Amino acid sequence: MKRHIVSLTSVLIISVMLLSACSGVTGALGKAISQFNSAQAAQQATSTSPSSNNSIASTSSSSSSAITSTNPAQIAGGSDLITAYENTLESIYTTVNPQVVNITVLSAASSSNFQNFPGFNNNNNQSQQMSEALGSGFIWDTKGDIVTNNHVVDGASKISVTFSDGTTVPATIVGQDPYSDLAVIKVNVSADKLKPVTMADSTQVKVGEIAIAIGNPYGFSGSMTVGTISGLARDIPNTSTQTTSGASYSIPDVIQTDAAINPGNSGGVLVNDQGQVMGVTYSLESSSGSNSGIGFAIPSEIVTKVVPSLISSGTFQHPYLGISGTDMNPDIAQAMNLPTDTRGALIEEVTAGGPADKAGIKPSSTVVTINGVQGTVGGDIITAIDGHSITSMSDLIAYLAINTQVGQSVSLSILRNGQTQTVKVTLGSRPSQ
Repeated sequence: MKRHIVSLTSVLIISVMLLSACSGVTGALGKAISQFNSAQAAQQATSTSPSSNNSIASTSSSSSSAITSTNPAQIAGGSDLITAYENTLESIYTTVNPQVVNITVLSAASSSNFQNFPGFNNNNNQSQQMSEALGSGFIWDTKGDIVTNNHVVDGASKISVTFSDGTTVPATIVGQDPYSDLAVIKVNVSADKLKPVTMADSTQVKVGEIAIAIGNPYGFSGSMTVGTISGLARDIPNTSTQTTSGASYSIPDVIQTDAAINPGNSGGVLVNDQGQVMGVTYSLESSSGSNSGIGFAIPSEIVTKVVPSLISSGTFQHPYLGISGTDMNPDIAQAMNLPTDTRGALIEEVTAGGPADKAGIKPSSTVVTINGVQGTVGGDIITAIDGHSITSMSDLIAYLAINTQVGQSVSLSILRNGQTQTVKVTLGSRPSQ
């Protein structure tokens, strides 16, 4: 089955004939779940014990009496814990939903804009139609700045923002960064309508944690879904940044979740059990274009780095090495006469005149065929940057995005012809789109 990364903007085509030219939210959710799971485990263990006598002591803080195991809903304080779980979800929604907005964008329709969206029917009369796209966003500050995905507002001729109370106001674009797919728009409303989010530290997020998505899927405003963090450090290609050679830059360190997200969730929030934003819902992987249990969110560590620059200058400058490459694997290592456990990022191409080229980084030039696929090997292998171990291109991309800035000098540990060397590189600025 073919795999597709699908952006989450929900598109509604409207034919237009152009006849003329977290405050207050606690971490009780995770605690409640933990207690409930512990209670279930204790009940199971006790029920298998010969001396259990079909009863166990309650683990709920609100009750210490023995509860019969014949009522599953109340085993070990289960009903109290489920209530605590529900109450915490309700509290999170009450706090976070007013921080999330719905975004409606009017723009000229074209087949290239909507080729990834299921259900879009292009009538090949692009000059005679406009499109209305629905997305999500969240309030960044009390000055009217709202964060969303760049693909939600890029190319917009008109942007409207609807708050949770139904108030709808126009918005203008403040800044855009296609590389991180983040944008900031601005509204002019009274301060009482602006309830900024609280950002989490995505570097501390763990697989298995509760994940809650709030946004505008398919135009159903204020929708909340609950799941878990199902993966971390995903490197997701951003096809909107495709170069003339066909390559594309990636968004690094992306958070994966099984919380249901769908078209229209773009630019919304993925929050933890304290209502703090771990990431911005960005895309999903699906063969049908709808939720299949794998969704992606741009991590807060990137959001908090990019957004202030978008607000102050309208752009963000990404650190740039000027290379492309691939992960080392046993087959490539064997083709290069290296130990099969050699790890790192193999340099396949070096951009002429770029920072890596100026520093003397060597690209691959030996043509080989591995498992029926032709490619090049023999280039430098980056094994560390500033002493930080690199085992893949994803590691390198994430380190550059999160820990460096334009103009910074970095130290690359490379493997060249089987010998370890150190190369100093002064990072440039990634070419503008």
